[in-house]
Amino acid sequence: MMMQTLIDPFNRSISYLRVSVTDRCDFRCVYCMTENMKFLPKKELLTLEELDFLCSSFINMGVEKLRITGGEPLVRRNIMSFFQSISRHLDDQKLKELTLTTNGSQLKKFAKELFEVGVRRVNISLDTLDDAKFAKVTRWGRLSQVLEGIEAAQAAGLRVKINVVALKGFNEDELFRIVSWCNERGMDLTWIEVMPMGDLESEERIGQYWSLNELRQTLEQEYTLTDMAERSGGPARYVKVNETGQKIGFITPLSHNFCESCNRVRLTCTGELYMCLGQEDKADLRRPLREKPNDEGHLRKAIEAAIAKKPKGHDFDYTRQEVQGQMTRHMSHTGG
Repeated sequence: MMMQTLIDPFNRSISYLRVSVTDRCDFRCVYCMTENMKFLPKKELLTLEELDFLCSSFINMGVEKLRITGGEPLVRRNIMSFFQSISRHLDDQKLKELTLTTNGSQLKKFAKELFEVGVRRVNISLDTLDDAKFAKVTRWGRLSQVLEGIEAAQAAGLRVKINVVALKGFNEDELFRIVSWCNERGMDLTWIEVMPMGDLESEERIGQYWSLNELRQTLEQEYTLTDMAERSGGPARYVKVNETGQKIGFITPLSHNFCESCNRVRLTCTGELYMCLGQEDKADLRRPLREKPNDEGHLRKAIEAAIAKKPKGHDFDYTRQEVQGQMTRHMSHTGG
């Protein structure tokens, strides 16, 4: 077995790397970015080869799960060449899972190829099943395109999990419809509390916050929920719906943070490593990567120094008056 060398100051093993391969997206979801986003100049982005070398270095240091995110990862040019290359670590069994989070818009095109290179499950962000509301929350998206992508993913053999951001006054009335819709199609479902990141207009964003404690209580009016011990390697806690056998996850960074078991770090498309989603501290890995190209020993020292600064937890909090622990960067920059 490979020795785990990524241990943070609180004795947590870092075995999960989330990598944003682009900050660009074909949607403009209201909780993720502004409508008129200024994207990074392409010259600032790591090349796909550099991303491969960085990810491989993490894998050689004990990372076992790699999740590709964005922006929308599938809009990056030639992204499948990256998947094809990095999948070699599945073959040598250093990497246990290669997966991605997507808005689903490009899955009709790429689902079959993703399965062929070893991806076995995908997370698809989908906050509503209503066409008009979908257009509103994504600004540019078309629900029909995403639904076709979901069908293509399942047809290709990919297991699909639907991620829904809980938005008060927006998708509260769809709670039971979404649960039923996922169950009918054999898809797992995870609800996520909205996080205070990006450009926040306090009244609007505080008003969007829908505690998953409240959401769960509403679900329990109709279903019997049993807590599950299962963990997927991420922050979700799962329950089983006894009446259907369905699994539902809850990601609760505000109402119940999950920092004590955090096993992940996030790498941006510019080579910034964020040791915590809810803190501004970051490490520049692009500089050592380019100082000595292909020198993994040099890069490992920078990675180890970064992990040594991983904080105990984040500071996200909503109060009735203001947003606490607000991050000025957009979610699309750090990666979902």
